[in-house]
Amino acid sequence: MKKVLAFLQDNYEAALYLGAVLLLLLAIFKPQIQLRQEVHNYLLLADVSQSMNAEDVRINKQNVSRMAYTRQLMKKIVETSPCGTYISLGVFAAEDVALLFMPLEVCANYDVINDSIDHLEWRMGWRGNSRLSFGVKAASTVFDSLNAPAQLLFFTDGDEAPKVNAINKLDLSGVQIGKNVTFVGIGGHEPVPIPRYNSNDKWVGYWSSDAKENSAGAVGVTYSDTSKDDPDPVVAYAEYDRYLSQLDDEYLKSLATEIGGQYIEGADKPDFYNYVQQQKPAASFVTAYSVRWLFLLLAAALIVLTYVPNILFRYAFMRKTGA
Repeated sequence: MKKVLAFLQDNYEAALYLGAVLLLLLAIFKPQIQLRQEVHNYLLLADVSQSMNAEDVRINKQNVSRMAYTRQLMKKIVETSPCGTYISLGVFAAEDVALLFMPLEVCANYDVINDSIDHLEWRMGWRGNSRLSFGVKAASTVFDSLNAPAQLLFFTDGDEAPKVNAINKLDLSGVQIGKNVTFVGIGGHEPVPIPRYNSNDKWVGYWSSDAKENSAGAVGVTYSDTSKDDPDPVVAYAEYDRYLSQLDDEYLKSLATEIGGQYIEGADKPDFYNYVQQQKPAASFVTAYSVRWLFLLLAAALIVLTYVPNILFRYAFMRKTGA
């Protein structure tokens, strides 16, 4: 032991540098430990009904569709989420919800999540109409299939077809996921026409206001299969025939109140993303926690220690000479 101590005393700099090199080598292999921690687990749910094609929101000072704006907000949420956050993605159409993938860790699956968001569009809708209250019910079933509790962010303009009335209103008193639901309102506050596209995603005109034939707020009662769409489906032939749509925030607020959820208007601003990230963690996961920072910090400390004897010597010399 004395020989070892004597060797280290005579070769302390080499020993410290060697220790720093070993720590840096260990850091290359991404050291991790398993920890149970509270994490954010978001289910991003996009309304893909055709009213989401209305162009009344802006990105970079240019009008874009509500669907494009939804994709923008979703991708920014992914971008601003710290590592350890989990994201799953789903779509809503007609009266149901479809889950596209189970929760994925945001840093390890960043490209996969963003690519999936980039492909969200109206042709993913499997049937006409848009009944949000039924969508909330369906979302509660999807929650049961997830492997952990999640915070649901439901991106929608609130434009229902057919419109809610005393006859078709759904009782949501039995919904148990209300505290985990946030409606994100997408769209402008002034009525605008809804573009209509054929099955090749080619613009052919605007939806007609004839609700019995079209239910223009969504995809249409008689429109159930995009692959069977006519090359040039029926559209409004005059401006006064166009179906007009806008963000129905009052309806979304009433839905949120009914189930004990929350509502926020979606905006590509820091305040919106801060609101999302400040939500209470919804799940407790056993996750791999990187300790690379610890190895790098220790390596830096060893390198700094090589300078300590010289610093002490200079300090003692200055005190002795009075310099």
